[in-house]
Amino acid sequence: MPSHEEPVSMFDTMVIATDGSASVRRAVRVALDLAERFDASVHALYVIDAGDVETAPERLRDEMRDALTERGEEALAEVKAETERDVTVAVREGRPAAEISNYAREVDADAVAMGTRGRHGENRFLIGSVAERVVRSCPVPVLTVRQLETDKADPLLDGDDDAVDADEAA
Repeated sequence: MPSHEEPVSMFDTMVIATDGSASVRRAVRVALDLAERFDASVHALYVIDAGDVETAPERLRDEMRDALTERGEEALAEVKAETERDVTVAVREGRPAAEISNYAREVDADAVAMGTRGRHGENRFLIGSVAERVVRSCPVPVLTVRQLETDKADPLLDGDDDAVDADEAA
């Protein structure tokens, strides 16, 4: 007798780690596309690097923390602006790789998506210190999306879904 069970979704919960930089924009679009395709819930996370705050002069730490929190809120707002889906947002403070991994565990994420900067020459095998640490330590799969060279058009960032579908079919 055939089973009539519901199909299992590959991704139920997706975490997007953002630092608000240009290199993460492509990762945001890819992650949101996956979330849409699998009807996954979306979490966006910004981590204030505690090392940056701790190394600032003591009299400036509160101001720096406030400025970084504001930057994080702006980065998270950019993620939310990219989709009509509900996005749960969080700002954490700590070591970025550890915080990303801990957050993924806390929300029972199926995957984490984050951007990387492309490297050239002898550094071409490195994907970025935070991204590399997350890949090595995260308890769930990590999707790293490389920023394209600045002179190349990116259909994901241009919003050309037909071009994206054509690229996937090729």
